[in-house]
Amino acid sequence: MKSPVSPLLLQIGDIARAAAAAILEVYSQDFEVQHKSDRSPVTAADLAAQRVIAAGLAQLDEVLPVLSEEARIASWAQRQTWTRYWLVDPLDGTREFVKRNGEFTVNIALIDQHAPVLGVVLAPVTGDLYAAERGGGAWRQVSASAPWERIATRSLASPPVVAGSRSHGSHGAVLLQELLGDDYLESPMGSSLKFCLLARGDADVYLRRGATSEWDTAAAQCVLEAAGGAVLDLAGRPLRYNRGDSLINPEFLAVGDTAIDWAVRLRAADLDAND
Repeated sequence: MKSPVSPLLLQIGDIARAAAAAILEVYSQDFEVQHKSDRSPVTAADLAAQRVIAAGLAQLDEVLPVLSEEARIASWAQRQTWTRYWLVDPLDGTREFVKRNGEFTVNIALIDQHAPVLGVVLAPVTGDLYAAERGGGAWRQVSASAPWERIATRSLASPPVVAGSRSHGSHGAVLLQELLGDDYLESPMGSSLKFCLLARGDADVYLRRGATSEWDTAAAQCVLEAAGGAVLDLAGRPLRYNRGDSLINPEFLAVGDTAIDWAVRLRAADLDAND
């Protein structure tokens, strides 16, 4: 049977699964946790996955620049010339990896003209793979041998379900109340899996107050957008990539139901906050 996803998306899924195997090899043993200059944790699994992904991307027919959390970051002088490149987080959710709760992912995205146009999010512990390509829909494969299942967002539930961070707490309760009212449920989840809850119709909103990096969000943004959702900054504009020297995203709101004018709700919430 012909695969419903493109050959390139299949290749990226295979690379992500190979990276997951390298991660699980470390996960099954005792491992050391080190810290970067920003105090974020890093393990041998992050670095092993980085090696696998870099090698895999280098074998593709179209060889593009790669921007990854676990590799030397190209300067803005270099990056501003890029129109297409791979944006990678070899192990998103290292804090969840260290806690051994399984809620971490491999994220690989293709960025074209500042937007994610292909994305793969893989949860190594469960083998759950989310994959999407602009114009090709969003898909889920629960194991390497399982069929592809098309996924889609849902209309805003009553009460809405808010996907929240497992490790970073909630700093957006006031804004969520402005956007949704007082009656909503919370579903904590680690890493970019929060976006995937929205993409498969199991949650409605994910609000992120505080810093994230571009590699944290790009692949999952592609999946959510292809499933019918959106990722917006707090002015209501789609999240964009390779915007300047800094790789830190603005604060954002990920949503499943795009029939709602979230930009209007965000502006109203901002007006209320400034009254």
